[in-house]
Amino acid sequence: MSTKESIADDEASTALTNARSQLAAAAAELDVDDRIVERLRYPTKLLQVSVPLEREDGSVDVFEGFRAQHDDVRGPYKGGLRYHPDVTADECIGLSMWMTWKCAVMDIPFGGAKGGVVVDPKTLSTDEKERLTRRFAEELRDFVGPTKDIPAPDMGTDAQTMAWFMDAYSMQEGETVPGVVTGKPRVIGGSHGREEAPGHSVAIVTREAAGYYDMPLDGLTVAVQGFGSVGANAARLLDDWGASVVAVSDVNGAIYDPDGLDTTAIPSHEEQPEAVTTHEAPERLSTAAILELDVDVLIPAAVGNVLTAENANDVQADLVVEGANGPTTAAADEIFDANGLPVIPDILANAGGVVVSYFEWLQHINRHAWSVERVEEELETEMLSAWNDIVAEVEARDVSWRVGAYVVALSRIAEAKGTRGLWP
Repeated sequence: MSTKESIADDEASTALTNARSQLAAAAAELDVDDRIVERLRYPTKLLQVSVPLEREDGSVDVFEGFRAQHDDVRGPYKGGLRYHPDVTADECIGLSMWMTWKCAVMDIPFGGAKGGVVVDPKTLSTDEKERLTRRFAEELRDFVGPTKDIPAPDMGTDAQTMAWFMDAYSMQEGETVPGVVTGKPRVIGGSHGREEAPGHSVAIVTREAAGYYDMPLDGLTVAVQGFGSVGANAARLLDDWGASVVAVSDVNGAIYDPDGLDTTAIPSHEEQPEAVTTHEAPERLSTAAILELDVDVLIPAAVGNVLTAENANDVQADLVVEGANGPTTAAADEIFDANGLPVIPDILANAGGVVVSYFEWLQHINRHAWSVERVEEELETEMLSAWNDIVAEVEARDVSWRVGAYVVALSRIAEAKGTRGLWP
């Protein structure tokens, strides 16, 4: 494949096209009924709504909202709600497919969903964001619920957004329904450890993958693109374990210290938005340059499609662990495979968020809150179990980590679909 062809593939690469190509790659490794694979190429439902919002000046803007529900053969739909100007129906479908695979990889009883509103949250006042969320919750009300579809925070949304969503849903139902969302503040039923969970799972998987390749954790050099909730929590935990985080970035750029950064002293995006480059460091880099540093581990934890055919051959890391959803395009994946660079996929690495969301859901059902120690212990157990399942497939089939993860997911989903059958 020529570089020109690879770049063309990158330009056509979307969450949906990537999800479908990854499904095909996993299906090629398994004896799965073609009819089941065909069903998994499409969402069960796609909801599109208009969300009117009265602005502070009295004017009204109307925003598009989406909710894609991909598959619920193993349990209720589960997935985030994002507020971002680039939200599209196809993006939601593709991301909902990834959530299906992620839940199956972790062997938790959820299916996949994803949704969002086409809006730049930076243009909304707090009151406007609340009104938008409450109206969006009302538009989705017939399609969500603790046993139907359970949203969670995503890009541009947070625990407070989930609190507003839960309250709007509960008011219309006539009773408090904490289980309609996860990722809420703890004071109204949220779980210990939910915010930190995706970053912690990235750190756990990085530790296990480094050990698999005989790379000692003590002094392991790590670069983290994106110092938000996922990247900062992963970096700080790895720092605690003895790794040397030498570079981190946000949208304004990156900082680099070959002797290692003090990750606790650098504000995360949640603590002080876009403040990474205000921290003292020996060297400043561009957001793109951090991806090409000569380090042991690269963790892209910002946005999708940052590792492409254009920069894949310039990546000098010995291991890539995906913290963001879909940071590697299909064309870049092929180059990494050819170069022998292992990539640990997002559907395993950042799955801590949905795992602790599952714990939160269980706590609602049982009306019993877990301690932070129990959450962390259970998360470690679940991540190690999934890691071992994928290692077994990678070694048995001699496939990439991504294909191995998808084989684990698809085998579980296909078995469930085959057992349930197809409604006439």
